[in-house]
Amino acid sequence: MNTAAIITKTAEQADNTAELMAEKPSLIGASLPELTDLMATMGLERFRAKQLWGWLYNKGVTDFSAMHTINKPTQQLLAQHVSIARAGVSKNAVSFDNTRKWLVKFADGREVETVYIPDAPRGTLCISSQVGCTLACTFCHTGTQNLVRNLTASEIITQVLMAKDDLHDWGSTSSAEATKTRSADRASPERRAGQDRMSSAEATKKLTNIVFMGMGEPLFNFEHVVRACNLLTDPDGLAFSKRKVTVSTSGVVPKIRELGERTGVNLAVSLHAVRDDLRNEIVPINRKYPIAELLDACRDYVKIVPSRRIMFEYVMLDGVNDSVEDARALVKLLKGIPSKVNLIPFNPWPGSPYTCSSNNRIHAFGRELIAAGIASPIRKTRGQDIMAACGQLKSASERKKGEKVKRV
Repeated sequence: MNTAAIITKTAEQADNTAELMAEKPSLIGASLPELTDLMATMGLERFRAKQLWGWLYNKGVTDFSAMHTINKPTQQLLAQHVSIARAGVSKNAVSFDNTRKWLVKFADGREVETVYIPDAPRGTLCISSQVGCTLACTFCHTGTQNLVRNLTASEIITQVLMAKDDLHDWGSTSSAEATKTRSADRASPERRAGQDRMSSAEATKKLTNIVFMGMGEPLFNFEHVVRACNLLTDPDGLAFSKRKVTVSTSGVVPKIRELGERTGVNLAVSLHAVRDDLRNEIVPINRKYPIAELLDACRDYVKIVPSRRIMFEYVMLDGVNDSVEDARALVKLLKGIPSKVNLIPFNPWPGSPYTCSSNNRIHAFGRELIAAGIASPIRKTRGQDIMAACGQLKSASERKKGEKVKRV
């Protein structure tokens, strides 16, 4: 018996929603200065931009007519010329452990997968930055799907709005909460440690953390990911703390430092091997940016964004990268870098060439790291029954023969 409850929305519903996105320019993903300029272009008062910003990102409205602080003629003018429609949802699957996976459909019919992982008191949303992927990491299901195109900032942010809709997770962000977000990002390490403990108000939120760990390599879609990060962490908008937003990369070295300078969010690195010869095989981008260069960029990142640890992702592949000797080599590699290593049991997918390391080998690996003072939690596998676990995401969107990759 299948223990996952699968809720499937009709293709027609998803298509209709996607068509709404395509009809007019979307306000979702625009910065506040851009909204302000747009209001002036439409002959509206500039303060309307701040009103729209609040309705979009504090209240989550999907219809201009619900914006009761804006008069009806202005609502009608906005509705005629711009859109605040979400992406469509082709499928919505719920795992036995309450992990959710949405198949999100955009205006051009392309689809990505977005995953919500509840783990009280946190709720983490894993969002995609590309349709498909160009990295071809051999342990990752997404890597078997060729890159189709980058997502826009609007398409990245709409995944968050859609998830909050489905989770009934909307509420107003008070000025006190916004001030708290600002001060937490600026506070000393000691004070910040205390502020990281969730308040009772935060604990009621279902969605607390955002990770760019879905489909695609975020740093290959750099400008739109940076724009999305800054929208997510705007204290007057969605108001996520920069410490609650994480961008993961497989090692696009030239963009790592700039990510720190322009966003200040957390950095995760998909490492998965301690030797260049092995990493060249399982994470092919290593051939261009080898381990030494990658770790130098990580050292720079913690200088730019101080008081943070780099999160290193390490998938445990039986007999490939999981020996005690590998663990000891990893300790040497990470010397001098404030680090946390997430040990990820390999999640199988159809046709995958690997098997997961045994519990004994994973724990033995972790003990070596802990003995060296490196936190090394073993990631709990979530949503495996609906193919929502780490490394399992893939959509059916494919490039047509002769079609070029669309760079937005």
